Amino acid sequence: MSKAAQKIHATTQRFTEVEDIVDDIVLFQGGSAALIIEVTATNFALLSAEEQDSKIYSYAALLNSLSFPIQIIVRSKKLDISSYLKLLDVQAKAIQNDLLANQIRLYRDFVQELVKVNTVLDKKFYVCIPYSYMEKGVGAAATGDRKNTKSAFLEQAKTALHSKAEGIHSQVARLNLRAKTLEKEELIKLFYETYNDQSVETNQITDNLRTPVVRGEEK
Repeated sequence: MSKAAQKIHATTQRFTEVEDIVDDIVLFQGGSAALIIEVTATNFALLSAEEQDSKIYSYAALLNSLSFPIQIIVRSKKLDISSYLKLLDVQAKAIQNDLLANQIRLYRDFVQELVKVNTVLDKKFYVCIPYSYMEKGVGAAATGDRKNTKSAFLEQAKTALHSKAEGIHSQVARLNLRAKTLEKEELIKLFYETYNDQSVETNQITDNLRTPVVRGEEK
């Protein structure tokens, strides 16, 4: 990679603002942090009128229960089904029953044509809960609390964010949806895929985050 490319790469990296990820907490530059909860989806259109009303009321209750800001993020990603098509080819060749094997091949051709006409998207939903050193009050910020050690700030962020997350998990459960707080490896993978627009195996990224979240093009 040329020196010019390395310089651009470093500049791009700063725009992510991610300083570190410890356990389930994302630490940002400037004295802020966040916790991210992944929530499963549901097909609202297939629910009955009563079930739809129940979802709406439960969602309204979630919003009304909030005493802190959140971000709701919907991430749409085009699915790569090439591995699934290869699996169908393998299954068709392995089956001794010619009729069944032919049906699998027909199904495989149908799926391949379907994705040519329609873009198949994988949608994932996230609730991001932020934390700032300013939450301790203007007085704390004025006395230099922002300059506390990283470990002290991390403990403060964990306590505040985990408390907020408990409330979110409770309200999401009322929607009959599953939710989980993303841990370090899941967070690294999420940020990497978001900034690089591709999938990556978690073990391809080092635990100490020396591998950049934004990957530059090789020159």
